[in-house]
Amino acid sequence: MNYNLEYNLDTSIRIDKYINENIPELSRSYIQQLISDNNVLVNEHTCKSNYKCKNGDIINISYEEPKELNVVAEDIPIDIVYEDNSILIVNKPKNMVVHPAAGHDSGTLVNALLYHCKDSLSSINGVVRPGIVHRIDMNTTGLLVICKNDNAHRLLSEQLKEHSITRKYHAICYGNFKESEGTVNAPIGRHPVDRKKMAINKKNGREAITHYRVLENLGQGFSYIECTLETGRTHQIRVHMSSIGHPLLGDDVYGPKNPKIKNLEGQTLHAKVLGFIHPDTGKYMEFDSDLPIYFRELLDKLR
Repeated sequence: MNYNLEYNLDTSIRIDKYINENIPELSRSYIQQLISDNNVLVNEHTCKSNYKCKNGDIINISYEEPKELNVVAEDIPIDIVYEDNSILIVNKPKNMVVHPAAGHDSGTLVNALLYHCKDSLSSINGVVRPGIVHRIDMNTTGLLVICKNDNAHRLLSEQLKEHSITRKYHAICYGNFKESEGTVNAPIGRHPVDRKKMAINKKNGREAITHYRVLENLGQGFSYIECTLETGRTHQIRVHMSSIGHPLLGDDVYGPKNPKIKNLEGQTLHAKVLGFIHPDTGKYMEFDSDLPIYFRELLDKLR
């Protein structure tokens, strides 16, 4: 849906509050997510949630019509790496969606968490995303931190905003590198034509920084790399690596439609290292996840 608002008040109001007052079926948290995803434009420009509306502003909101989702607990096995009274570290497998959405209303990590944790999940992100602080794509494997209460959620969200959480990913990408390491600093926003895709968007994108390091130049024109996120935009590694001519193997959205290697199930991307300050103890914790079997077998095949 597309919704246009014209601001005709002399006083200034935060844009997320103003939209919520005029479209009450959209929650403040959902509006803030729309703004974060560049689906809210003010005078055809992106904005932040704390933007103060000015008289004469034309506000365009693009969103999918809310759909009631009955999120139920499901007895789905999950790989728990660590658990205490406030947080849970899980190792997400390939082909699992993190939370329910259109087309994926069951079998998600949230469905599994509701069964495992019962009522012990933070509520900040609402009934569809309880406990979820950050996400990884369906076909990306690896570590996620889940929060069991709102205080832990707030503290970890602050660390994400401050870019102080350690997030290192391992990937296989096309092409061999001349340099051993580098940085991609290019803003990411919605694709100007295909709204389901992200793209380098210098006009309306948000800051995005990825540091990469070559772990091994493989055969058949592939490389095994480590990417460290300084920011965490949607599809950041996939977009950034594609933008410098090294799309991820298996990524049929930002890479070749006909990969050299057959029978792949999405991009070869694994969230390997996750580190943060524990919300209760104040001490730094770091977790490392082994590469999944399919990833290791691909590396052996390409060596």
